[in-house]
Amino acid sequence: MCVGRVLDFRDHRRELALPEGGLGTNRYVYAVVSRRAGGLSIGVNVNPDKVCNFDCPYCQVDRTVPGSFEGVDVGRLAAELDTLLARVGSGTLWRLPPFDTVAPSLRRVADIAFSGDGEPTAAAEFPQAARQARELRDRRGLPVPMRLLTNATLLNRSLVRSALALFDEIWCKLDAGTEGYFRLVAGTHVPFERVLENLTAVARERPVVVQSLFFTFAGAGPRDDEIAAYVARLAGILGSGGRIDRVQVYTVARRPADPRVGPLGREALEAIAGRVRDLGVAAEVHG
Repeated sequence: MCVGRVLDFRDHRRELALPEGGLGTNRYVYAVVSRRAGGLSIGVNVNPDKVCNFDCPYCQVDRTVPGSFEGVDVGRLAAELDTLLARVGSGTLWRLPPFDTVAPSLRRVADIAFSGDGEPTAAAEFPQAARQARELRDRRGLPVPMRLLTNATLLNRSLVRSALALFDEIWCKLDAGTEGYFRLVAGTHVPFERVLENLTAVARERPVVVQSLFFTFAGAGPRDDEIAAYVARLAGILGSGGRIDRVQVYTVARRPADPRVGPLGREALEAIAGRVRDLGVAAEVHG
């Protein structure tokens, strides 16, 4: 067993070298312990360039290290994923460091998640990569969901919408209730209304998971009127015929980009979740 750090949700290093596959260290596929997935999440990163249309102050991607701008090699991505899935299928993954340090209760593969260093749907290769991942998962017979983690800004694009059917779950980000607070938590010029419209449109077609991260900024958490506005936005999605499977209420767990960002306390998170449940929607709390 590897001595030293234990791999858990506070440690999202992406060390995954599989030299027997002839690829060296993986470029696109990684595996991390996820508190929200409840086990090992196989991540697919189609944003090695680290370009994102959000600039969230709580982001934990190290953008001081430049990304790679040569585009996504879908063939290499597929080879990396297939090699990892073979390791999962044989059970040998848990003998490789750092995965040999994962707690026994978390030694389960929970999903294949398109996430990574930016907004996955922004990559030109996103539909092709999603199709390859789905085919490999099915071929290997891995009984886990494919999930898309998205900020919902590009869900109106036809190529993106056509690829959504490849995913078992769509996890859409919604961290705010007002335009002003959205500017703080997302750091973007994308209109808040576009996020709400896209999220609602997809929720009308299929149930979505809403992922909502709350934090303290310079020592202060979100105001009560902001939380009320956030809950009203969820109610608006429901009132427009959208379906929300569940809401994930969580906070930062690793070092954020902005040092003024800190974790919101468990009691405050539970209070927000309670207001979500009052809408008749399931809510999970991850502190």
